[in-house]
Amino acid sequence: MKRRTFIQGLAAFGVVGAMPLPLSRAFAASAASPISVKDLPALEGDLTLYLGRGEGGLYENVLQSIQKKNPKLNLSIRRGPTAALANMIVAEAKAGVKRADLFWAVDSGAIGLVTDAGLAKPLPSDLEAQLQPQFRYPGWAPVTGRIRTLPYNTKRLSKDQIPDSIMAIADSDLSIGWAPAYASFQSFVTAMRILEGEDKTAKWLKKVQKRSKTYAGELGVVMAVERGEVDIGFANHYYTLRLKSGKPDANLDLAFTNQDAGCLVNASGVLSLTDNPNAMNFMRYLLSSEVQSYLAREAYEIPLIQGIDQPAGLPALTDVSPPKIDLTQLADLRPTLDLMRSSGVL
Repeated sequence: MKRRTFIQGLAAFGVVGAMPLPLSRAFAASAASPISVKDLPALEGDLTLYLGRGEGGLYENVLQSIQKKNPKLNLSIRRGPTAALANMIVAEAKAGVKRADLFWAVDSGAIGLVTDAGLAKPLPSDLEAQLQPQFRYPGWAPVTGRIRTLPYNTKRLSKDQIPDSIMAIADSDLSIGWAPAYASFQSFVTAMRILEGEDKTAKWLKKVQKRSKTYAGELGVVMAVERGEVDIGFANHYYTLRLKSGKPDANLDLAFTNQDAGCLVNASGVLSLTDNPNAMNFMRYLLSSEVQSYLAREAYEIPLIQGIDQPAGLPALTDVSPPKIDLTQLADLRPTLDLMRSSGVL
């Protein structure tokens, strides 16, 4: 969706130019009534956002629309790789320099680097209450989620031929597409390392490598599965949904594992590094019904506030069985990279 169309969509809901409700009403979110942009207070003054790269123009559309609605907001944006920006925020804090007011990261591991350093401001209770209970954290707000999946070629396989255990995939005879250098895959391996231990994870990597084809990214993995180059792949859910949206007859569907790293639900997230109330109010815009619905509809990401529909073609979170894991633990990436290198995967 183009920026102009998104802004027109907000205008159709009475958002652009609308007067906000009193704060006590605007922040009274419930599952039945997520907060609308039109009910939020205006943003004024200076804010600096560090924005991790991800989803290209879709995140930019959101930011430009927030600025369009708030003409007195002077929003400065520093863009870069999510992990690099997280390290920069920590380094700046150690040097006694504060440049960022907000950090919007495309991966919860990067969020963990900042929260572990004690730099994130606590969330107010009303903002935390908007989130689905399993995605509530004291120092940051998940914005959208993504599920690890097993995209498979429907001409080569039926769903019941695919193991529902990620560990069992290594012992199957399936051909596999993967992107080990891709950040989302490395977060997935980090989750496996935490849940299964280093020895089992190393053995899994070595077994899978023998039957895998390597691709530069997970969109490439999904495209290879659809072409029939491999039986299955490892990828975030939205690559499959995006491909199928442009090619409804694609030879492609999604399978899920059960209560292991193979169906990890990871998240992008935002946190405040300042006591400036504008920062928390900016976070409320990202959790508004309009922004959440837009990212679900256009990016096929999973809305994590209560009361917003899931992307079309994806089961409800209640119908999948992700592992129980604190997403900020995914910040511990160095042991994962060392393990992948020693296993010959990187």
